[in-house]
Amino acid sequence: MIRDAVIKHASEPILDAYLQTSTVASNISDVERGSSETGTASAEVLSAAQSLSAQSQRLKSEVSTFLMTVRAA
Repeated sequence: MIRDAVIKHASEPILDAYLQTSTVASNISDVERGSSETGTASAEVLSAAQSLSAQSQRLKSEVSTFLMTVRAA
């Protein structure tokens, strides 16, 4: 009976360390997943910004052409 109590007492820190390690591993996994999602989102934002920039240049060119046509008329 005393032996069981000693073993239980000795094993509690090991169990606590295991549980804390599991929690840390889970947190690391969550951070990794969040980082991956952030990378994906930033790539999408970059793509959208590049598309918007190209559309802006086309619009600028079309407005310029339109104004030259109006001035010539």
